[in-house]
Amino acid sequence: MGAHQEEMSLNNRRKLIIALGAAALASPLTPHAQPQTKVWRVGVLVPRGRPVSLDADVFGGVPQGMRELGYVEGKNLVIEWRFGDGKYERLPALAAELVTLKVDVIVTGGPQATSAAQKATTTIPIVMGSVPDPVERGFIVSLARPAGNITGLSNLAVDIGPKYLEILLSLVPKLSRVAVLVNPDNPALAALLKRIETMRGKVAILRVEARTPQEIDKAFAVMIRERVGAVIMPQDSFFVQQQSQIVGLAAKSRLPLVTANRAYVDAGGLISYGPNVADQWRRAATYVDKILKGAKPSDLPVEQPTKFEMFINGKTAKELGLKIPQSLLIMADKVIE
Repeated sequence: MGAHQEEMSLNNRRKLIIALGAAALASPLTPHAQPQTKVWRVGVLVPRGRPVSLDADVFGGVPQGMRELGYVEGKNLVIEWRFGDGKYERLPALAAELVTLKVDVIVTGGPQATSAAQKATTTIPIVMGSVPDPVERGFIVSLARPAGNITGLSNLAVDIGPKYLEILLSLVPKLSRVAVLVNPDNPALAALLKRIETMRGKVAILRVEARTPQEIDKAFAVMIRERVGAVIMPQDSFFVQQQSQIVGLAAKSRLPLVTANRAYVDAGGLISYGPNVADQWRRAATYVDKILKGAKPSDLPVEQPTKFEMFINGKTAKELGLKIPQSLLIMADKVIE
């Protein structure tokens, strides 16, 4: 091969290399070269109905917490919401739906939802958003070592039952009879009632049951007939659905209403006392994150609330002719006027 031919051959090879390089730069990356983002699916199972705004509700703590941890819905996260509309009998089917969808984690609200999820799967991790007495209910073995596929947060709702009575007695020292409104379909309330009854020596406790709107009407009629002086209403998803009805009946009956949920106080109830449930739902996201990163539920201790909040409706107190004692004003996070 002559010098001229050799130079032409060299030039041709250079052109070919340049052309191939340009083509590689111009063409899109192949699937093998571009790692695909893992999309996690998180199921959320709650007995209540879907709120008008998730962001404004306690459940908004889950997506908020996930965003704070770097998850983006529609990009690397899908949240499958399932709401029971206050009907506990719907929860098993909804839990089964989430299992069929093969979600990576199920977040549950309340003992009924946790029980439904527990029966639906023993392999998918379950994170309790806010559950009373998880050990007594058989969801976990112990707070420190849950065992099984369930972990999350306990709300100590059962343990603070007697506190409701203490609050009422500080407001109405001569109180002699108190009604406790319970949903018989919610077994967790039986344990709470038992704790309240440990203070039976101070006042008479009247258990009043309701599982439908009509039964709530009848329950308040019984309270009036039995001349109770106040009402304690434990946290219950059905009662949340009927918030306006309950607050209205308490006002009409001129009965101080004490509950765990601030929403009742905003709506006209007298006092709420309990953990910050919205913060607990946000904390549930940290459990989800750890599990998605490989942690086992059995190795994640169950958290208990360390801070309890009290909200008082000052306007309602005035309407009932009650003077809020200084001891409660000091404890209150906010007095709504």
